[in-house]
Amino acid sequence: MKSRPNPPNSPKKQQEATEEVKVSAGPVTLDGMLGIPGDAKGIVVFAHGSGSSRFSPRNQYVAEELRKAKLGTLLFDLLTPEEEEVDVVTGHLRVNISLLSERVIGATDWLTAYPKTKDLAIGYFGASTGTAAALVAASERPDVIAAIVSRGGRPDLAGKSLPQVKAPTLLIVGGNDFPVIDMNQDALEELRTEKKLVIVPGATHLFEEPGTLEEVSRLTAEWFVRYFEKTGSNHNSS
Repeated sequence: MKSRPNPPNSPKKQQEATEEVKVSAGPVTLDGMLGIPGDAKGIVVFAHGSGSSRFSPRNQYVAEELRKAKLGTLLFDLLTPEEEEVDVVTGHLRVNISLLSERVIGATDWLTAYPKTKDLAIGYFGASTGTAAALVAASERPDVIAAIVSRGGRPDLAGKSLPQVKAPTLLIVGGNDFPVIDMNQDALEELRTEKKLVIVPGATHLFEEPGTLEEVSRLTAEWFVRYFEKTGSNHNSS
């Protein structure tokens, strides 16, 4: 059996809750999984970390918990299959924040045009280097992105884009993830929006310890629900 984060996640449930989509992002088309519960309060775009994909078991678990909170989710691959093959050898694309942020922006624009999601407010959930891509994308779409959450992210890699982010931003870091704690504290000082840093006691970088991923999911759902509702972001047509 494949190992999964605590608590375990059911692939069958994931299949039932989501649909496969093709996300147009500039010159490329990317594979994605879209899940929209009834009466969705908004939709969260997942920007995964280095070497991961839409099948990340940790992000899938968080996405399932968000859907329980009436939040839509889009998990998508930041690279095409051909790019993935090249990147397995070079490792360059997975840390190309400029390219990855362009893909996140492309997915955002796709959501604003896609019939099932065009009336939903949008938030970003980033992990590792995906956090930097999400923050850069948010600085480019300041009037579209309602909130951002980072799990064990590298917001410092967003560089000069940090002060331009308008969306309320929650940074979640494991209490035992010492280098990343410092990087998040530094980035927090650069942000000029509503912001918060939460350190989850006993958690390492991947939040594999019992109860830690549940805590990430709880904090994430609360943040998105709060700011989607605060901005009147349930724009579903009646």
